[in-house]
Amino acid sequence: MSSPQSTAPGVERFGYQQELRRSLGFADLLIYGLIFMVPIAPFGIFGSVFKSSGGMVALAYVIGMVAMAFTALSYAQMARAFPMAGSVYTYAGRGIAAPVGFLAGWVILLDYVLVPALLYLVASSAMTSFVPGVPIWVWLIAFIVLNTVVNYLGIEMTARMNKIMLVAELIVLAIFLVVGIVALAQGKGHGAALSPLFDSSTFSWPLAFGAVSVAVLSFLGFDGISMLAEESRESTRRLGRSMVFALVLAGALFVVQTWVAALLAPNRADLLAHGGDNAFYDIAEYAGGHWLGVLTAVATAVAWGFANSLVAQAATSRLLFAMARDRQLPAFLGKVHPKHKVPVNATFLVAGVSLVLGLYMSSRDDGITLLGTLVNFGAMTAFLALHVSVVVHYVVRNRSRDWWRHLVAPAIGFLILLYVVINASIAAQVLGFVWLAIGVVILAGSYMMGRRPTLSAVTPEANE
Repeated sequence: MSSPQSTAPGVERFGYQQELRRSLGFADLLIYGLIFMVPIAPFGIFGSVFKSSGGMVALAYVIGMVAMAFTALSYAQMARAFPMAGSVYTYAGRGIAAPVGFLAGWVILLDYVLVPALLYLVASSAMTSFVPGVPIWVWLIAFIVLNTVVNYLGIEMTARMNKIMLVAELIVLAIFLVVGIVALAQGKGHGAALSPLFDSSTFSWPLAFGAVSVAVLSFLGFDGISMLAEESRESTRRLGRSMVFALVLAGALFVVQTWVAALLAPNRADLLAHGGDNAFYDIAEYAGGHWLGVLTAVATAVAWGFANSLVAQAATSRLLFAMARDRQLPAFLGKVHPKHKVPVNATFLVAGVSLVLGLYMSSRDDGITLLGTLVNFGAMTAFLALHVSVVVHYVVRNRSRDWWRHLVAPAIGFLILLYVVINASIAAQVLGFVWLAIGVVILAGSYMMGRRPTLSAVTPEANE
């Protein structure tokens, strides 16, 4: 006879109480994922991707989308098996073993804890590009306070703001594409039409995959949908589909806008040599005038500093909540507000960390680049654990014979990401592995103190 936990609905069958409010439908999840990825995300990092890809920006995004598509399929499979908050932490912990889950959660914390600070920094930098009289720290504080208030008021408020911001971003993107295509028709283009996808003079596989490690920053966010599993009223199958749909839609938008922008770049040699944080805004101004440059800069600031960081802060707080609920982080992070039904202490902690990191990185010339590479490295490493968890949970433990979804697709996704991690910047590798080593030390200390990681409603073998 099955235990009461095994037949209970939702998270109850895993030994937890349903504390968060289930109010999100498929459209809310899809919009959340799109907002997290930011349909106009390439605006803010175009110069870096152009430089690192040898001008083949569209190729970098195509490879990134393919790599993330396999990861999205693995997320969909694990979300069906374990429909709970926590993302890779939950999936690796329950799919493989609790200690592995802790390390996966620790590594992806490098992504989730740093990404709000990165977003606030990019947005504040964009704002100071056309309002130089206001210090960058003022914009940082303003964005952080605004987002913290919205997230504190509940997930429904966040969902409503997401819809408004998505429409605004798509309008700005449409304006740029129309003006950009008209400019190309008027003869303002540079280089061959297919050069953003393939340029034989600069192409090499290490270069392409190295660029993907930067471009993939734009795709991080579809996985954030999994953080809302306990706030979704949809089936686990539709939860997984929302991740895949969001990824494909965002990928198509990224490829189109970077293709147009790359063809319009008037200073290709300078971009290849130096990149530049304001490269996209300069291209927009070249295509349509000063007003378009300002519009794209303002849209980037609002999209990254408000819309994207809003959902990033929400996702990060859910990860902290999930780990604290399992006593793998301090218990105060697991506190849920009785009225708003949000992990309130985790939300405030993310705001505080974002403020400190944002202010520090704003004082460095390489602050945005350094944060971006660290965020990517943390995400890619955690995704490796995700793919392994699919194989272990379904093929090894449950004897699945669905070879494509449970073995071949995860293996392909694993190999692509492994290649990206190997070709990441040395600084990201060093700092990323230092972070992982700290997690190993913490895990070893927990074992020495007799507090090994355990998960509710998991067999002792799975906790080993």
